[in-house]
Amino acid sequence: MVPRHTRATERDRSRRVLSQNFLVDPAAVDRLIRAARPDPNRLLLEVGAGRGQLTRLLAARSRRLIAYEVDPVAGAELARTCADLPTVTCRRADFLTAPPPRVPYDVVGNIPWSLTSAVVRWCLAASGLRAATLLTQLEYARKRSGAYGRWTRLTVLNWPEFSWRLAGRVPRTAFRPVPRVDAGILRIERRREPLLPVAALPAYRRMVELGFDGAGGSLAASLGRRYPRARLTAALRATRLDPTTPVGHVWPEQWLVLFRLLRPRGRAW
Repeated sequence: MVPRHTRATERDRSRRVLSQNFLVDPAAVDRLIRAARPDPNRLLLEVGAGRGQLTRLLAARSRRLIAYEVDPVAGAELARTCADLPTVTCRRADFLTAPPPRVPYDVVGNIPWSLTSAVVRWCLAASGLRAATLLTQLEYARKRSGAYGRWTRLTVLNWPEFSWRLAGRVPRTAFRPVPRVDAGILRIERRREPLLPVAALPAYRRMVELGFDGAGGSLAASLGRRYPRARLTAALRATRLDPTTPVGHVWPEQWLVLFRLLRPRGRAW
């Protein structure tokens, strides 16, 4: 039998290419919105708005919403869905190429999972971002939020400025088409005040990069290439870290203590 080439087949192919898994469960939509806690007085950006299932509910909680959808088919449906919503601007464009707004704003969205890392990097680099609430693969959200008792380089690097939290779990059956894995709600929130002086952040990040570069297999071996052994030993002892501790097992708070203890005395940040 010759296979039929239907519009549905083409649409399914497009969904796979664009990593589209539409959120269709009302309870899951509500869970994501409650985790986002939109500030009605702040600009809200929605990533991967799809056909607008989430957009209309977000619009009810925001005085200005910009919804991004790169897929022309879904984007056309989104425009029709939001035609009667004067506070919503629909943009058929790639969110990753959009310039960050010049005013404070939040980001929320059921993002394409294949672009999760790129979306997170965009958010972290945008100075006006106040919070991002993103529906990602559960494994990604767990890793970034330290749910396994292990911490990633990206989380530790940005910890002085951003908190990372797993704000909920969404079963895979809440999506169409149904993905292979469950989703997690990742909440990234800019701190009102950084945990370190702004001038100290570059030095802190250099220390973290050194620690995570894998030399010697432990944090002590990596940091020992730059810091005096006696000072490093004393700092590890004060932080209650075994010198053989794998770098991923060091909590962000311990990194901050190490940085303060290892900073040369009397030197400005």
